Amino acid sequence: MSIKAEEISALIKQQLANYKDEISVEETGTVTYVGDGVARAHGLENALAGELLEFDSGVYGMVQNLESNDVGIVVLGDFTKITEGDTVKRTGRIMEVPVGDAMIGRVVNSLGQPVDGKGEIKTDKTRSIERKAPGVMQRKSVFQPLQTGMKAIDSLVPIGRGQRELIIGDRKTGKTTVGIDTIINQKDQDMICIYVAIGQKESTVRSSVETLRKFGAMDYTIVVTAGPSEPAPLLYIAPYAGAAMGEEFMFNGKHVLIIYDDLSKQADAYRELSLILRRPPGREAYPGDIFYTHSRLLERAAKLSDDLGGGSMTAMPIVETKAGDISAYIPTNVISITDGQIFLDSDSFYSGVRPAIDAGTSVSRVGGDAQIKAMKKVAGTLRLDLASYHELESFAQFGSDLDEATQAKLNRGARTVEVLKQPLHSPLPVEKQVLILYALTHGYLDKVELDDIAKFQSGLFDFFDASHADLLETIAKTGNLPDNDKMEKAVSEFAKTFQPANDDDNETVANK
Repeated sequence: MSIKAEEISALIKQQLANYKDEISVEETGTVTYVGDGVARAHGLENALAGELLEFDSGVYGMVQNLESNDVGIVVLGDFTKITEGDTVKRTGRIMEVPVGDAMIGRVVNSLGQPVDGKGEIKTDKTRSIERKAPGVMQRKSVFQPLQTGMKAIDSLVPIGRGQRELIIGDRKTGKTTVGIDTIINQKDQDMICIYVAIGQKESTVRSSVETLRKFGAMDYTIVVTAGPSEPAPLLYIAPYAGAAMGEEFMFNGKHVLIIYDDLSKQADAYRELSLILRRPPGREAYPGDIFYTHSRLLERAAKLSDDLGGGSMTAMPIVETKAGDISAYIPTNVISITDGQIFLDSDSFYSGVRPAIDAGTSVSRVGGDAQIKAMKKVAGTLRLDLASYHELESFAQFGSDLDEATQAKLNRGARTVEVLKQPLHSPLPVEKQVLILYALTHGYLDKVELDDIAKFQSGLFDFFDASHADLLETIAKTGNLPDNDKMEKAVSEFAKTFQPANDDDNETVANK
């Protein structure tokens, strides 16, 4: 077979035409140590703090320590695939995660990769996990309520859009439940929710996701999970990844609720990383910058000014205490960063008061600004009623002779506690919360037996839904109480017809 000279000439010309003399320059280093989710590399003189690096095995790492001789790297994956002597190269990119509408309804890990078995997430948007928080002039005051659906929170410690409200308490006191119920209540509230599970058992996260799915809440929720079996770096960056996903919506004028469950485990993961990187330990062996770790995360929650679109990101971090000690290191740090705390009391929880919110220790520094006017009116005396009830309760058990005023206070306090109880995953719309608190503060429950209060409440709601839906609609749409005479007349009408459970039983016995 003969090849003509013209054909060879044409082929050479074509190859010369496509030739590019670009030189690919990559800065690489050599791994000098690896173990426990951390690596050290020599030769990366120009690496940036927080920069993404790639190892020979395809595993990624993030620059954490910049030292004179080497670079400390946290490994974002399986560190067993990395060995000493491996090459590691710079990517030139600061650590980032995918963001956007495609993330909604998905369960992802700390790197934004799907872990729910529903295929890849199709989004071309990314955001750096670290970002400077909006400044004072970029914010405006918190004024819109974020309804949790829980009477004890919306009446006593109201939360506003853009606020940072801490949920704090011992193990197994319902902290996660408060977060999950708040997400469930955001249905049709124009809110995107992000639930960041840090160090939670995978079975617990799966159960939470199923609960959200059952109530239709996954339609507006992103779940970020970093389980206890994952390397410490992934637990450490999980909340920052969640914040980056939330900021994408906030800076586009939308409203976001983000729950960090919980920051105690993130602090432990950061302590582990820091000690392995040989950073000097401080109090309780936490590194000196543990406060900054949480402050730069929580400061990213904000209510943006109108010039920036008026979006908001509300943060509800969760912190675990030991034996109710809120004066421990991490709890006091996070309390000082946030705008209030909801303290869950284990004694109340185990005595059946759920949600077990301690009205004496819980506080919201935004307060009435985050409440509708109707709620302000009916909840005004609740905190005082509860405080005086708990004070009198301890004295009352020592003596039986109580004057009428004391008896009335104890009576009202016991009913207040009973009204504020709420079943699991049963958030209430704000107009119904206002309705039952109106009945309570106007004395309609004073003669109802404690065991009958739940029946009174459900009956009152059914009665208003059937006969006075316009009054509920007025509260929901305007935020104000309807005409007092109309409310008084309607609640009074129901109270007169209310049949306690005991009366029904007595009638049945009489008929027999």
